[in-house]
Amino acid sequence: MDWHDYIEQRPDVMVGKPVIKGTRLTVELILERLGEGWPPEDLLASYPDLQPEHIHAAQAYAAAYLAMEETIFS
Repeated sequence: MDWHDYIEQRPDVMVGKPVIKGTRLTVELILERLGEGWPPEDLLASYPDLQPEHIHAAQAYAAAYLAMEETIFS
């Protein structure tokens, strides 16, 4: 899965936050709901534009973003 196929960042949509392409659903919202314990099925039922591959793309995006982080220990 290539998250680039599903996620975009544009300054004119949600102030530039990463969103599912063609929607105003942010990666942040999806990850927050999952972190709160929402089952993917509930996410899909609550947000009709959301597809299972979008949830996977949001998770892949987060993993890629964290992989770019540089940790400095003092």
